[in-house]
Amino acid sequence: MTTFVDRVTLYATAGKGGDGCVSVKREKFKPLGGPDGGNGGRGGDVVLVVDPSVTTLLDFHHSPHRKATSGHQGYGDRKDGYQGDDLILGVPNGTVVLDSNGEQIADLIGNGTIFIAAQGGHGGLGNLALASSKRRAPGFALLGEPGEERTLSLELKSVADIALVGYPSAGKSSLIAAISAARPKIADYPFTTLVPNLGVVQAGETRFTVADVPGLIPGASQGKGLGLEFLRHVERCVALVHVLDCGTLETDRNPVHDLEIIENELAIYGGLEDRVRIIALNKIDLPDGQAMADMVAEELREKGYEVYPVSAASRAGLQELTYAMARLIQKDRAAAVVEVRTRIVLRPVAVDDSGYAVKANADGSFTVRGKKVERWVRQTNFKNAEAIGYLADRLAQLGVEKDLFKKGAVAGSEVRIGDGATEVVFDWEPTIEAGAEQLAGHLHRRGEDSRLESTWAQSERVEVEDVLSDDEVAKQWEYNISDPHTPKLSPLIVDEAIEVVNETSEDGDAK
Repeated sequence: MTTFVDRVTLYATAGKGGDGCVSVKREKFKPLGGPDGGNGGRGGDVVLVVDPSVTTLLDFHHSPHRKATSGHQGYGDRKDGYQGDDLILGVPNGTVVLDSNGEQIADLIGNGTIFIAAQGGHGGLGNLALASSKRRAPGFALLGEPGEERTLSLELKSVADIALVGYPSAGKSSLIAAISAARPKIADYPFTTLVPNLGVVQAGETRFTVADVPGLIPGASQGKGLGLEFLRHVERCVALVHVLDCGTLETDRNPVHDLEIIENELAIYGGLEDRVRIIALNKIDLPDGQAMADMVAEELREKGYEVYPVSAASRAGLQELTYAMARLIQKDRAAAVVEVRTRIVLRPVAVDDSGYAVKANADGSFTVRGKKVERWVRQTNFKNAEAIGYLADRLAQLGVEKDLFKKGAVAGSEVRIGDGATEVVFDWEPTIEAGAEQLAGHLHRRGEDSRLESTWAQSERVEVEDVLSDDEVAKQWEYNISDPHTPKLSPLIVDEAIEVVNETSEDGDAK
């Protein structure tokens, strides 16, 4: 059963934001309570955290799909929905995060380092937050944003100071077991080590880590043996220790030839040319091993290597080797640039970025792309006519319709906003502000708009003479009317009415 995994694919899905609530306050003796719908809760994030207790990516190998909880819908009475819980995932120290294109986006080094793998969606606004002086009681709310979905590749690069490289059965595992508390599997057959092993070594006052990687053979770059797959674990090392087998029973091998083959494979892998090399001639406890070490030691020194004859079995020469490693570590740490604490300048990215782009397609349609407009589309409930009108107002206010007109869009043109599953396609109907230039001077008189004819068409006013019917004329017999067919009193009746009014004003009583 697999117990060590250093490369996995993670499918991270953040939580969806809760929808806003549409609610109107209803309380006895309080008419016109107004909107009181709360906002939706924010969705949970998927977070990677370096955990010292985690040494492998095995958990992600068995469960690659991880999803955070979603936020809850808003409530009435001005209550917001609760937020979704973040999903915290522990990863080993030295984990590298790659995107779907293979580009490195994070290198997690140091316990407690945090990386947000997928960000949760924002909650939708309730009708309380959407209320304004012009829109007193909105009958709609915004939907919550969907959580971010990302496909990431996780690779483990062990954080070690020294790496042991060499042929299979050269004694690398025995050596790391002799100089540290690590207890790797040791056997008398090749490729016993199938996964990297780490050990902590104390040499005087210097403490450092040593990595033992699986053995390399000729043709490893072409996939022979275990290939070069595990060499990523030595990329962070300060120095490489070539463990050469001086007691091999193979007649066609010798330490110098083994060194040349390993160096050739390292050169093919690349990126390790600047690492310091140390030679450890192992198995000098054997008679033939001591003789072979004496034969090749001077030749290797002439090539510029530090050579240390050692025996992992008898522990001969291990102290000199470990102190040589410690000197390299001390030199590297002393030469490391001391990080000066600089002034931190926060430059947050604007959430409401108004940037967008309008593109005219070859088929006559138009595509609108931009974070802000796409977020508006995702948060619109297209089953609610008022919500659609609110979206149209926001797009017009942002200037999208003007840009569509400049690109050549006309009434009825197909417009696409967004991409993928959230793409919205509709036929463009320009508003008055955006389409006035389009309609002016084209079969229309100034001040008219053909789009509003059906709604705002006014009929001509016709002066209708107020003529009494015959029945109404018959009821006018008690009045002295010169022309009974019109409701106009004769001059005599008018004069008598004026005299009555005057007498009333003088005496205070109508006579």
